[in-house]
Amino acid sequence: MTIPHTDFFFYPICDQQMHICIPSHLVKLCSGMIEAGKAYVSANKLFVNGIRDLSQQCKKDEMISECLEKCGESLQEIVNYHMILFDQAQRSVKQQLHNFVKEDVRKFKETKKQFDRMREDMEIAQVKNAQAPRNKPHEVEEATGTLSITRKCFRHLALDYVLQINVLQAKKKFEILDAMLSFMHAQYSLFQQGYNLLDEIDPYMKKLAAELDQLVIDSAMEKRDMEHKHATIQQRDFSYDDSKAELFNVDAPNGVVMEGYLFKRASNAFKTWNRRWFSIQNSQLVYQKKLKDSLTVVVEDLRLCSVKPCEDIERRFCFEVVSPNKSCMLQAESEKLRLAWIQAVQASIASAYRESPDYHYIECLDRTASPSVSSIDSASEPRERSVRGETILHRIQCLPGNEYCCDCGQADPHWASINLGILLCIECSGIHRSLGVHCSKVRSLMLDSWEPELLKLMCELGNSVINHIYEGACEAQGLKKPGPSSSRQEKEAWIKSKYVEKKFLKKLGATEVLVSGGRKTEHRWSVKKWQRHNSATTVPKTRRKYRQEPGSASPATLSSALERKFRRESLFCPDELDNLFSYFDTGSGPRSLSSDSGLGGSTDGSTDILVFGSVVDSVTEEECEVSEDSSGEAEMEPETETQSDPEDGRELHPGALLYKASQARNLPVMAEALAHGADINSVNDEDDRKSPLIQAVFGGSLIACEFLLQNAADVNQRDARGRGPLHHATYLGHTGQVCLFLKRGATQNDGDEDGQDPLSIAVQAANADIVTLLRLAKMNEEMRESEGPFGQPGQYPTSSSTEQQYKKCIQEFICLHIADC
Repeated sequence: MTIPHTDFFFYPICDQQMHICIPSHLVKLCSGMIEAGKAYVSANKLFVNGIRDLSQQCKKDEMISECLEKCGESLQEIVNYHMILFDQAQRSVKQQLHNFVKEDVRKFKETKKQFDRMREDMEIAQVKNAQAPRNKPHEVEEATGTLSITRKCFRHLALDYVLQINVLQAKKKFEILDAMLSFMHAQYSLFQQGYNLLDEIDPYMKKLAAELDQLVIDSAMEKRDMEHKHATIQQRDFSYDDSKAELFNVDAPNGVVMEGYLFKRASNAFKTWNRRWFSIQNSQLVYQKKLKDSLTVVVEDLRLCSVKPCEDIERRFCFEVVSPNKSCMLQAESEKLRLAWIQAVQASIASAYRESPDYHYIECLDRTASPSVSSIDSASEPRERSVRGETILHRIQCLPGNEYCCDCGQADPHWASINLGILLCIECSGIHRSLGVHCSKVRSLMLDSWEPELLKLMCELGNSVINHIYEGACEAQGLKKPGPSSSRQEKEAWIKSKYVEKKFLKKLGATEVLVSGGRKTEHRWSVKKWQRHNSATTVPKTRRKYRQEPGSASPATLSSALERKFRRESLFCPDELDNLFSYFDTGSGPRSLSSDSGLGGSTDGSTDILVFGSVVDSVTEEECEVSEDSSGEAEMEPETETQSDPEDGRELHPGALLYKASQARNLPVMAEALAHGADINSVNDEDDRKSPLIQAVFGGSLIACEFLLQNAADVNQRDARGRGPLHHATYLGHTGQVCLFLKRGATQNDGDEDGQDPLSIAVQAANADIVTLLRLAKMNEEMRESEGPFGQPGQYPTSSSTEQQYKKCIQEFICLHIADC
């Protein structure tokens, strides 16, 4: 047999060599699969252990515990089956093919190396034979002999190499098929065992599915019942009244005569009051800080003590329990509860004399909590919040049009858009939320908290006012408004067209033309700003002059009688003001107190701005003074001729309308100007670049400022003289507005063109309230920055007690002055 020494012979051999190397790659992939399988098994084991732990925690619920136990057992078996599968893959695929590669393929590679060396030797012999010169017979003979021997060895080795390739190929085929068959048998066993296992628990799963369906039905019925009870409870008044059942029971089965929260005065030097859970049980008065804490005995034997009400201390609803060695001052939440506690102690004393209890048992008290009337009534905050929610709902729904949803007419709306000043049903409120807070800020009347200034803002507008603005052209266009039964798509399209695209606005400045006797007259309306009078806060002309020209007169020239009068009007008592000034002030001279302690008479009284929109058709200014008997009512009067220096409404820009309406404190016209695209942060170049918010400050209305801030007005925007809203509110002595701007994060460190910051202005004006507020704000900001690196001006974390006290002070000032806005 001859072996052809050509490339046509060696190329197939090389090809076979490549195929032989394939199993080694498969071994590596199998190893990766097995490692991933082991990680999968480990994760499953952790999951099964978690199910078993949860089953132990739910031992009291038999249904959940049984389900978790059965599922845990089944999943554990499935995990075991997977472990068997990966073990079989380890033995059948990885180990078997690895042995084949390690032994047979390694021998093949050694033979291949010998074959390659012999091939190279033969090629060298052929070259030498070809190079032998003809005239040297000795070299020719030697080269020919070497070539013959090398060729013979190469042929024998080539035959052995080809034989080994053939044998290896046959063995490779067997090894691969056997390994894959074993692995597939393992896969079959896994799924067969898994099927058998799940088939065994299939009846239980069907039973559980039926129970779940019943649970869903029961849950829906229970939810309906709870909603009905919730609605019933909301309609009740949970305040203590004479019709309520007895609050204590001397013969209670668990031995607890009465229990509930009381305030206890500490015996330390500070006499602090702490809220604790008290109970009368087993002839003892005991308390605990938390329900899980151990009991602290106040009175060990009630027979040795007495109880009496206390009327000579500052706090209300207090009573004292006096024992031979000490006394304990307690405070109840109401007069009804105080009487109940006194009666409970007295009844327990009488019962202790009758029963003569075992003192060894008393020393081993083990309180068993029971739901009582006191424990229910101690949760006063949710109830009070519910009552507040009902009051807010009633006040706002009394406005014209607010008994129905502003956009679809659904009765009894419980949601509001605070920047628009309207009430909405729950479906329309969801659509308003989707518009974004730049268009509508949605809040619940029942669930959310309402600041007084926001509540009054809602009462200034209402559905009728806003619909007159945003739906003014609907009748002319012949459009039909969606109703309560309309689809959500119809309502959404209407709301977007109304508030985003503003398709239904009446043209600004349109006047009503009346025809009478062949003559046309334009019927216009003027809306005057509110005139209020408060005898306690009447503005002296001295101060009025100062407010018109802040630099022309100093309030330090006020008489001592006026200073004492304003001292009495201040929210702070004189001693508090003196202490605060002595704490903050670094100057040496004496400081006079404020000439204005609040918002009363906050307007300058010199001008009344008359503004109009679709309801009002001219913008004029007139001079007037606030009379001593001003009624404080808004005036609306028809007029047929313009007043001094009128402006034609048809030529009035929305920005100018907003600017004038802000000072006039006319919220409906301000809302109309915004609806027509007025820029809320625009400036008047003809008036020191003042913004509408600064004009609202001059108008003296805290509510107008709140309306602008709710609609994204910049609280720190300054005019041409470098003065922001806080500067002007300080100049004018508008304490409520100062509080509002500080609450909204106004900066007080920036000076105006004269280098005066708000604090310097307030100190110069000797306005004690504003000085105190600004210094409190500055101190609060410094303390916030010192407490942590993440404090930022204008942001108030609720975790700090300092922040809580500061916010409370600000809110009290706003509440004090909100009635004058």
